Amino acid sequence: MSKAKALVVVLFLAVFSSQCYGELRVGFYKGKCGQTDVEGVVRRVVKTWFFTKDKTIAAALLRMQFHDCFVNGCDASILLDGGNNEKKAIANKSVRGYELIDAIKDALEAECQGLVSCADIISMATRDAVLLSGGKWYNVETGRRDGNVSFASNVNLPGPSISVSDSINTFAIKKLTPTDMVYLLGGHTVGITHCSLFQDRLYNFNNTGGPDPTMSKWLLFGLRMKCPRGSSFDNIVPLDVMTPSLVDNSFFQQIQRGNGVLQIDQQIALDPLTKDIVKGADFDTKFGEAMVKLGRVEVLTDAQGEVRKSCRAVNKKPLFLGIIN
Repeated sequence: MSKAKALVVVLFLAVFSSQCYGELRVGFYKGKCGQTDVEGVVRRVVKTWFFTKDKTIAAALLRMQFHDCFVNGCDASILLDGGNNEKKAIANKSVRGYELIDAIKDALEAECQGLVSCADIISMATRDAVLLSGGKWYNVETGRRDGNVSFASNVNLPGPSISVSDSINTFAIKKLTPTDMVYLLGGHTVGITHCSLFQDRLYNFNNTGGPDPTMSKWLLFGLRMKCPRGSSFDNIVPLDVMTPSLVDNSFFQQIQRGNGVLQIDQQIALDPLTKDIVKGADFDTKFGEAMVKLGRVEVLTDAQGEVRKSCRAVNKKPLFLGIIN
């Protein structure tokens, strides 16, 4: 081969490589930790946790991943301790699952130090918990790096009373479609909420002095029993009133019957912008696809960010960040 042709080949390979550089991909860690199967380690820890400590962990991790990815992207900033970080935001006060992420990180560090990011651990662990809770397998893309910025003031998540159109716009900022939004809200197939987040729907919806007319009488009666007017206790109720511990299509079935607990959950079944998506929901396939797209939101890759040694602290504390006291 002539020097000129060799140069062309080298330049072609360089250009081709740059196109792939920085992208998430399935199997990013394959072969990078000797004979250790990184995803297998994560799966083993999650399975043990699920069967010995907490069978509701899927709901916790789904919420953690969503709350992380919607603030600064999927960079595990929600895991950082210290200072006025994201954990201190009101919306994140009830986020849980941190101890499981720590256990997974410890197991991976014992096998291959400094290799697996905390951001990737969240995505892999969430998928495995979903599977254990009755959901379908979906391939998780990996290759994320961890961020080092965590401010409570950055946490601005869509609330339970947001309109469908405003919610669509909020998701669009993250390059997620209305279909993605509907299926990600389908994550409410597991988990709980508090009476205070929907009590207005029971007694004084939109200052009418009466209940939300879109709520079924059956649900209204049940929720008023659990959330009596003037109660000093902020009780909890399941978001899926039929199969609250299973990742399945029940949530979409229930909201079509007027059994959506949160206002936004009910409205996606009624609003012309989303009702056809709900009606034709293919949860087994589309939920996993939506989770993969969520996992791509504003990720850090390559030389960006870092791979934390501990998911609760940056490796080298930068100045002037919310994590600094």
